[in-house]
Amino acid sequence: MKLLVANLGSTSFKYRLLELAGSDVRELAKGGYERVTDHDDAINQALGALADQGLVRSAADLDGVAFKTVFGGELTGCVLADESVEKALLANADLAPAHNPPYAAGLRSFRERLPEVPRVALFETAFYQWVPDYARRYAVPESWFEAGIRRYGFHGASHKFVAERSAELLGRHDLAANVRRLYSDGPQTLPGAPVRVISCHLGGSSSVTAICDGVAWGTSMGLSPQSGLPQNNRVGDLDSAAVPAAVRRLGLTIEEAERQLTKESGLDGLSGVSNDLRDIKAAADAGNARAQRAIDAFIHAIRHWVGAFWFELGGCDALVFTGGIGENNPWLRAGVCAGLADLGLYLDPDLNASGPAEAPLTTFDSRTQVFVIPANEELVVAREAARLLSTLTPST
Repeated sequence: MKLLVANLGSTSFKYRLLELAGSDVRELAKGGYERVTDHDDAINQALGALADQGLVRSAADLDGVAFKTVFGGELTGCVLADESVEKALLANADLAPAHNPPYAAGLRSFRERLPEVPRVALFETAFYQWVPDYARRYAVPESWFEAGIRRYGFHGASHKFVAERSAELLGRHDLAANVRRLYSDGPQTLPGAPVRVISCHLGGSSSVTAICDGVAWGTSMGLSPQSGLPQNNRVGDLDSAAVPAAVRRLGLTIEEAERQLTKESGLDGLSGVSNDLRDIKAAADAGNARAQRAIDAFIHAIRHWVGAFWFELGGCDALVFTGGIGENNPWLRAGVCAGLADLGLYLDPDLNASGPAEAPLTTFDSRTQVFVIPANEELVVAREAARLLSTLTPST
């Protein structure tokens, strides 16, 4: 089965063309465009490049297009992306303004260009379908909950891949197989001690998720991708009284307050330097106190959620770092893991600084393993899309 995985950002378009045969996955092509102002044009360029390479010359050369859609409200899971999905994305664009409109536009573009090719949407919220009800609730009136004001969780494809891969690294291949089938079979009970993983997806957008036996138990993100840890330019967690207070004291409109919280906050607002952690770290190393404070606040927020989930899970077998920031910054991993010896985590400084990906970064006597697992969201999206499409295609 040949699938095109489309990843649309507010100003970017990236793609991977994958061929799946059973459990084997082969990458045929990949590419992308930054500073995109017209997603239709970017998609045309991508399809043109694939045609020039002789990989996708017509709809007959493609079995499906898969999307890592972010937020559809009550619509979640892995579904055929018809026009109702486009409408759900736009209906919830107020809570995911940087993500939903580009994906709706991308779905429409592929529908118009390749109407014969099935489109599949795997929602980022899908991994959190089995989070306990109490962990999905805010302490708000029931009418608010019924109106959809609850914790949904995001980065589901990334955290699901961590759940599967960490199980393999811990020697639990039976659990890894269960995780791979999670969306089709649901949670399965296995004999033996539970496997407790805390997954830190750290990048331009960041979140921490608690995972027990491959199933999400809780997440730092809530109603929207604006919540949880400080994001690159989005606020993260904020006291509910802050918005009306800022409106009164600064003379802001609700719309301007929302714009500042989603465009000028997060690491950008804290540091006053940039929304890119590389720039912030360089400024901090040069003596910029505000940049250093932004780094300290970011690490503090990560440790806050790691600590909360450590207690919730009753321990931690593996602490995993993924995403661009988590994978490429040993100094940040060291900051998150500092002072945890009493909990049985002993980070090895040399391994943390230069150890290979997916190898333990801890000393031999550490009860908790620390791993760097490179993100592979496209693989999860492709597998789930292939599974769904295979159920729709009669076997011969």
